[in-house]
Parts: sequence; structure tokens; C-alpha cells
Amino acid sequence: MKISIEALEGRGDAYQFGLKQADRLKQTVLYNKHVRRRKKSIRRYTTDFRETKAWIEEISPDLWAELEGLSEGLGWRFEDIVHEYAGYQQSWIKSGCSALMGRGVYGRNYDYHPKTYDGRFIMYQPTSGYASVGFAQRIVGRMDGMNEKGLAVGYHFVNRISPEDGFICCSIARLILDSCASVPEAVRLLKELPHRHSFNYSLADSAGRTAVVEASAKGAVELQSDEGACTNHFRAPSKLSENRHMTKESEQRLERLVELKRGSDSANDTFNLLNKTKYGIAKKEYGNWSGTIHTAVYDTVSLNVNVGIGTDAVPVGISFADWLKGSRFIVRKLRGQIDFEDGMEHLGVQLPERSDPHGTAER
Repeated sequence: MKISIEALEGRGDAYQFGLKQADRLKQTVLYNKHVRRRKKSIRRYTTDFRETKAWIEEISPDLWAELEGLSEGLGWRFEDIVHEYAGYQQSWIKSGCSALMGRGVYGRNYDYHPKTYDGRFIMYQPTSGYASVGFAQRIVGRMDGMNEKGLAVGYHFVNRISPEDGFICCSIARLILDSCASVPEAVRLLKELPHRHSFNYSLADSAGRTAVVEASAKGAVELQSDEGACTNHFRAPSKLSENRHMTKESEQRLERLVELKRGSDSANDTFNLLNKTKYGIAKKEYGNWSGTIHTAVYDTVSLNVNVGIGTDAVPVGISFADWLKGSRFIVRKLRGQIDFEDGMEHLGVQLPERSDPHGTAER
């Protein structure tokens, strides 16, 4: 199925950016999914409003203002917006994301089921906090991304056992991008934040530093040696007991990533290793919640981004550095193809057919 990812930019006032996102969201099929999801969300979890507000306002005040704008734009009570989108104390399902990091290049596959995928690529420059670029999840959260300081981050599901009050992965990624300038700063924040579930967080920055932080409700630990790669299991001795019983596929994928990484750390090579099915990392198991929906490679030095939708895609190059200097963001849609259809009506292409179904951009 040919799919279309919306590209959206914003600068300045966070409240106004929230209004803008609400307006765009209401024009999409995705909004109807979110309305239907509210009934399930209300039953599945609760949110401590004061606790959520205290954390977000301390780390990223603009994010709180963005949520207020989203509330106004959607016409929802603010408490409902915080419950649905702020990402504190929520549940998560499995996924199988892979990352390669090294020499200032950060690459990641987002592997999941397309029906939960927002289909939104965002560049935002707030009045305070750091500007960032990346793929959105639950509107204000981020699946992966890079900020103006050249810090890149992504997450990797590990386990859902023993959840406690805390933030979910996409909200944590957003807080990191908003407030951290380097890998050491991100590691410190990951150790301070309360975590709802068990996830790995892979990191890279413009100084060439990399890290993998293994985080859960029981605490966060930085790996002593991350090998420049990350998959979906804990490796630190103190965290091994928190893994799922079945980690063989994740372990094999990690070994494959480390082996492939020895070839090159360039942005182009990283994209190909992650996205081309011939290398054995990109997957099409969408029905099993582990198909590759997008590949993103962030060059933390040049601030260039290469993105591809689906597997075996032709990457679209985006200069975040030029955008930060004031250039127009002329990309409106990122297009690609996924060999799956269930639950993907919100991602369907609304444009005329083109000859190349892979890796194109509407400008």
C-alpha cells in the first residue's frame, strides 16, 4: 500500500503551534482514531495531573503550552489532553526497533504496527528550549529525532512487566530533545525521570559520543559498552532479570548490526544497512507489530536528515541546518510503500500516482 506521511513545521509560540497541530489533526482520518481511542484510554490508565505538570513545566515549559494550544484547538478539556497526549502513566505494546550510532551519525528503524503510527514528521523551533526535527507519536511525543545541538535519540521496547507511574517512551524522547544538548545530559535526565515501562534509549551527539540507557520503573542504567548499536533487550548485568523470556531474535539482530557497522559509519551506508532488506535488519512483519515503517538517519554534525518510508526506500534528504537559518521547509508529504493494509486508512496517499512508489517527497 502506498502511504503518505505529513511533514509539518512550526516556529515560535508553543501555544500557537499546538493550535496549528490541532487544526491539521482535525482534517485527518487519524483524528477519528484518536476520538475512538479515548474510550479505551479512560479505562486503561489514569494520569496524575499535578505530577505530570510538575515534570513537564520543569523540563520543557513550551511542551506544556503546546498541550494547552492542542486543547483549545481540539475543543477537549485540558485534563483530557494531558491524559491522552502528555504520556504520563500509559501502557505500550511490543516493537522491534534497531539503531546504529557512531562518529556523529545516528540511524534508526521504527518497527511497529502501522495502525498506531501517527504519520507525522515535525520540525519545530520554540521560543525557549531547543529546536528539533523528528517523527511524532501521540502528536507531541517523538519516536526519534535530533535537536539543534546535534543530539539524537530513539527508543526500543524491552518489556511491559511491572509498570509504575511514569512517562512513556515517546514523551521521554521529546523531553530529551527539548532540554538536553549532549549525550551526558540526556543520560542524566533518563536517570532522573520516572519510567512507566522498560525501554532502551539509544543516543548520539555531535561530539561523537554514543550511549545506550536501559530504563524501567526500577531505574535506569547506562551500558558501559554500547558497541554503537541497540535492539530490544537489556544487556547490563543488573537489568537482565527484567528481560522478556524470548530475546533470541533481538540478540541475533544486535550481533548482525555490530557486524554490519564495521563496514562504514557514513550516513548513506547507515541508511542502507538499516533499510535495505538484503542486510537482514529491515522487516516486513507488520502483522506481528514489528515491520519497518520508517528509517531515519540523523547526521548530528551537519544536521542533515535522511528519511525513508517503508523498506528498500530511496531516502529523502532534509537540511535541518538550513531550516534553522530560516530557509522554508518545502516538503509537505513523505511518500513510500508498505506491504500491508490492515488499519492503515489514515496513511493512505491522497495524491495522484507517481512512477516511483518509494522514497518520494511532495514539495
